[in-house]
Amino acid sequence: MTPLRDFTGYGPTPVDPRWPNEARIALNFVLNIEEGAEPSIPDGDPASETGLTEGGSGNFPGRDLAAESMFEYGSRVGYWRLARLFESRGLPATAMACGLALQRNPDIVSHLHDANFDICAHGWKWEHHRGLSQAEERDRIAKTVAVIQELTGQPPAGWYCRYGPSLNTRPLLVEHGGFLYDSDAYNDELPYWVEVAGQQHLVVPYGLVMNDTKFIRGSAATADDFFTYLRDSFDMLYREGGRMMSVGLHLRLSGHPGRAAGIERFLDHIAKHDGVWVCRRDAIAQHWHDNHARQTKEEN
Repeated sequence: MTPLRDFTGYGPTPVDPRWPNEARIALNFVLNIEEGAEPSIPDGDPASETGLTEGGSGNFPGRDLAAESMFEYGSRVGYWRLARLFESRGLPATAMACGLALQRNPDIVSHLHDANFDICAHGWKWEHHRGLSQAEERDRIAKTVAVIQELTGQPPAGWYCRYGPSLNTRPLLVEHGGFLYDSDAYNDELPYWVEVAGQQHLVVPYGLVMNDTKFIRGSAATADDFFTYLRDSFDMLYREGGRMMSVGLHLRLSGHPGRAAGIERFLDHIAKHDGVWVCRRDAIAQHWHDNHARQTKEEN
């Protein structure tokens, strides 16, 4: 069944999120860990993945070793540069991680044991769930949770598909159980409740707007482009108050020095403001569970 669409949300008077310590804004940084989980010919896929790589495909059939190498940069170099930016400032972040990517990157897994990063499951592979059968998707969810639990010692708090869910994703997440939230929505600046299969379920919306995909898709070229966009977004949300801001980063994109410099400038900018709750995604979800009544609209 097609999910009901909600064009109203909180409307003209958004709920007061009552962020901890009366913060004006909840700011979450997401590091997408996809390297090693992208479609590839060695894994039996029909073509090499070229999405979010420098310039895209070489436009030839078969295996693309250049694209594979660009993905490898993310885990070999990019993760560590971005992690240092946050750790040097004592800031938390969220790792949106594919199960297979963690399985193939033991050094990152080891780092996650000690880092102040929570984990949101990003699928077993970096693949589109809308092309999976219900049985396939159910298996992917269970396998991803089990591997993340095994590798890190705790299950993922949330779930986020590549780009968008299938019609089955949210009911399957509720069926599986154990998820504090999912982020498979882009429709709000605050968390909200939905009812799925008779159960209350929290959605913590994500964003492709304040996201480094802009570097590849042509609307940002320099660190200053991205910094200016993040700064202006933050400044407006901060003035308004009572908002949530998600910043999406990819290891193979923002991990490059000429882009990481923009993240560095933005971190320095927010440090000049009081009342900023830089937090993990699981903390936002837990805050909503603890402080906001569950007001739902049925989603079939």
